[in-house]
Amino acid sequence: MNLYPLRFKPIFKARLWGGSKLRTVLGKPAIGSEIGESWEISGVPGDESVVADGPYAGQGLPELIAAYPEALLGRRVLERFGTEFPMLIKFIDAKQDLSIQLHPDDRLARARHNSFGKTEMWYIMDADPGARLIVGFERDVTRAEYQEALADGRLTDLLHYREVKPGDGIFIPAGKIHAIGAGVMLAEIQQSSDVTYRVYDFDRRDAAGKLRELHTDLALDAMDYKRRDDFILAYERKPDRPAVMAQTPYFTTNYLQLTHPYETALGKREAFTIYLCVSGEARVCLGDASATLKTGETLLIPAAADRLVLETTGCELLEVTL
Repeated sequence: MNLYPLRFKPIFKARLWGGSKLRTVLGKPAIGSEIGESWEISGVPGDESVVADGPYAGQGLPELIAAYPEALLGRRVLERFGTEFPMLIKFIDAKQDLSIQLHPDDRLARARHNSFGKTEMWYIMDADPGARLIVGFERDVTRAEYQEALADGRLTDLLHYREVKPGDGIFIPAGKIHAIGAGVMLAEIQQSSDVTYRVYDFDRRDAAGKLRELHTDLALDAMDYKRRDDFILAYERKPDRPAVMAQTPYFTTNYLQLTHPYETALGKREAFTIYLCVSGEARVCLGDASATLKTGETLLIPAAADRLVLETTGCELLEVTL
């Protein structure tokens, strides 16, 4: 395989709740005023990423995996997931509140949708004053209590609200009810799944005047009704020292605040590595090949890469692997 940092064309998703920050803040070439998501690296069927530049420009992610399975994904990834790309990387801009929702775990998602489940994490990149998230319940509830509150229009009274600021890390396991609030822009790292159970949408209507579909029945068996204070990702923000943010069966995410060039060994991972730039700029050097990485950009480093150098005078990165 020709080893170089792989950049993919972003896939933009117009959403009822989307805004313009992906274009005005991150510099994405998105058209429209309601762009809610930029899918940076995706193997989701129907939304597979395409390489933007270099020798493999124009090739889709599944095509590259088929040609270079171990060199691209890595032995450990192939053993666990075969040739399915196991992650989905996004940037999200919420101008309005997202619907209140949750996601099924692997067992339910495979049985119902032939899909991975969806455990995810968020890194808050920007938040308006007072912006907040919904993360789980305020207290333990029973299934019957939840159903009664939903039927009576009191669901929001049961939920836990959390104000956020840039740099906060949030963990959302499958089954946890949640919503991103208005005024939040974030990076999302998740399992490769587009399965969402929407349970309440504030009675909003789409451009055609229709209420959006809800999935209240499907959500009942997928939901965790316990209050769990396990969603804050505590990590150190020390310059030039990697800090583990999240370590899960589905992804490991490290936070890197760099003030000078940084070299790292990748060979022992036997898995691909992804870099998301959440602030500043770096040059990612892989042997004789290199690529710039600016705020709001993402690069995939093939598993066959041995050593990598990040040249920078100041940046913040999320490093994601398995």
